[in-house]
Amino acid sequence: MSRRKKGSRGGKDSGPDPDAWMATYSDLVTLLLCFFVLLFSFAEVDAEKFRLISGSLKAAFDGGPGILEGGEGIIEQPIPEPQIEDKLDMDILEILGGEADLNEIYDQLREYVEQENLEELISVEAEERGVVIRFKDNVLFDSGSAEIKTGSKELLTAAAEILNKSEFIEKQIKIEGHTDSDPIVSKTIRYQTNWELSSARATNVLRYLVENEGMAGERVSSSGYSYYRPIAKNDTEENKTRNRRVDIVVLKDIYKDLEPEGTE
Repeated sequence: MSRRKKGSRGGKDSGPDPDAWMATYSDLVTLLLCFFVLLFSFAEVDAEKFRLISGSLKAAFDGGPGILEGGEGIIEQPIPEPQIEDKLDMDILEILGGEADLNEIYDQLREYVEQENLEELISVEAEERGVVIRFKDNVLFDSGSAEIKTGSKELLTAAAEILNKSEFIEKQIKIEGHTDSDPIVSKTIRYQTNWELSSARATNVLRYLVENEGMAGERVSSSGYSYYRPIAKNDTEENKTRNRRVDIVVLKDIYKDLEPEGTE
């Protein structure tokens, strides 16, 4: 009887399978690959993407679509876009130095102008000094005149109603008259130059607000700047029209401290 050779296949003394190490090696390589994929993922994924992945995993384990097999991929979670109006409000509040009452004045004046379709006549702007109510060109006055038009007085009344509210009563107000660079053609005793004209216009607006609308005299002042504070170059008729204006400026609190105070 022939003996089976030692180490031959199928015998009791056969040694280990020489290819068995491949399974262990494959598992090791797979684990290393997963490890490096995870490292790469955490290095590249920002907080928002991580939130999306977490939400997708949760949804998948709850039975919804996710990143598991048969799913539809990462669930897209819409990122809320900032509303344009909210962004504008934040910008305006920043320009106004964070003064909430000035921001409220701005909002109420803008709302009135928009509701009454007065955008071509009045603009409301936020500037470094505060809120500016700008009456354009000949809205309040005829050319060369400082007498307030009868039909325009209701515009001043509407502005005064807002500015006289109890929550705004401490705000200082400046009325400023401006002209273009054209000299006065028909000079009069009262208005020899644009200095007199711009000053008279600002003063008459002040008087109307104090005498007719009950605005406290100690919180309001007036100035005439002639053509020396333009908002556009006086090189075209359109620009000159922009420069002919009366501004009512509601000042920031920081400028209120610079206003002279009376003594009793």
